[in-house]
Amino acid sequence: MSLFDKAQEFLSRKMSHMSTSDRVKASREAKALVLGLNEIYKQNKDATIMDLMKTITVKKRKIEKGGKSLSCTKLNSIKKKR
Repeated sequence: MSLFDKAQEFLSRKMSHMSTSDRVKASREAKALVLGLNEIYKQNKDATIMDLMKTITVKKRKIEKGGKSLSCTKLNSIKKKR
């Protein structure tokens, strides 16, 4: 499976109702995909590769944001109980 196929599969995957460990795995996978695509982009300078990297990065940020907001909500509820 090529890097482009992996990237397309990652983008088509649903990311709702993920556990924290699933979020970490998905974030690491996204980082590896972007770094791999970046190596190809350095050689080709193809705009479609750059767009693909940007799209993966946006999805990665959403995944990471979802994990942080969940933990912050839990912390705030614990502080209110004290």
